[in-house]
Amino acid sequence: MDFSPSPTSQALQAQLQRFMDDLVLPSLPDWHRWADAGAYPLDVIEPLKARARAAALWNLFLPSLRGDQPGTRLDHLDYAPLAETMGRVPWAAEVFNCSAPDSGNIELLQRFATPAQRERWLDPLLRGEIRSCFAMSEPDIASSDPTQLRTSIRRDGEGFVINGRKWFITGAAHPLCRVALVIGRRGAAEGDDAHHSHSIVMAPMDAPGLVVERNIPVLDHQALEGHCEIVLRDVRVPADHLLGAEGEGFAMAQARLGPGRVHHAMRSIGQCELALELMCERALERRAFGGRIGDFANVQDWIAHSRLEIDQARLLVLRAAWRLDREGNAAARTDAAAIKLVTAQLQTRVLDRAIQVFGAMGLSPDTPLARLWSWGRALRLLDGPDEVHLRSVARAELARAKARGAANALQLRRWLPPAAD
Repeated sequence: MDFSPSPTSQALQAQLQRFMDDLVLPSLPDWHRWADAGAYPLDVIEPLKARARAAALWNLFLPSLRGDQPGTRLDHLDYAPLAETMGRVPWAAEVFNCSAPDSGNIELLQRFATPAQRERWLDPLLRGEIRSCFAMSEPDIASSDPTQLRTSIRRDGEGFVINGRKWFITGAAHPLCRVALVIGRRGAAEGDDAHHSHSIVMAPMDAPGLVVERNIPVLDHQALEGHCEIVLRDVRVPADHLLGAEGEGFAMAQARLGPGRVHHAMRSIGQCELALELMCERALERRAFGGRIGDFANVQDWIAHSRLEIDQARLLVLRAAWRLDREGNAAARTDAAAIKLVTAQLQTRVLDRAIQVFGAMGLSPDTPLARLWSWGRALRLLDGPDEVHLRSVARAELARAKARGAANALQLRRWLPPAAD
């Protein structure tokens, strides 16, 4: 396996890092002034987006592009280090039109949208003119099992009627969010099973009956783009708002997970790298009991463990990206589950150590540590809880053992002492 980035990726890494240093980081004070006032900082974001697009740092996450679409074609392995760089500033991915949930929605639309749907929603998304959300999770069921989803998408004449409640829908409060990709249960059809009972329709955010009830705080932090509760009461959409075929919603939802988990994982690793750098700087400058904090063995252990664990996680993510590029989403499904689990747990561990080294300051808004820890803790539930991913990895391992049969059992017999006469 060769995880070396291509020359194109290396050049983009250098260009992206300069953009972050010269334009994104100096914009942090303006971002926070807007955010602290409760307003989405479009006046900060939009000029940066224009400069990123002009610099060809745009839609970098897409493995394929039509000739008329703006962006740079990169495979997952080449994009991974770019996602890590963007992740160091949580809102930076939007500057480059690489933020979730748009990235996953764009990939779905690229694969399944009709020409009319492309013109209305995909092309504006690729140009960064609008944003979108993916409405799957529901409050009354365990959404880690999407076959249980209760929102109904019912055929009615020349269109569909949607009824249901969704929550923790990321991006629904963004001022540019114009469309929700809603997954729900379709009317019963002969031969339906649990994995062919759902469809995805595109519901404009201004459709009558679609109401954003609230932006739900996550660990007492309210994200400006929103993790929202949405109610859909008799929301009517035309038949041409159906994405793909009826009954294929579950399969389409699964198709967007693999690449998205690489993106999330590498952004998480970027945040862990930032936390480790801050931890080391603080350990060198802070003094207690006659010496530097960094001279204490336990702090050195935290630093060393963090370095080793970050490097291990990065290698695991790069292997998943490598498999996605060469073997496709289905073959890399277990790898995608593994990196989602490992990086979310990694983030809470590394950030917790960094907060401990900073002391009370680490709990305050004077550093990004508390917010990054909160996001890491949320990631252990978002996009499937840890337990679901552990189950996926275990099942894959048991399937391999079943296929292997008794080969190891036979080998173990050779270790037994010979039977006595």
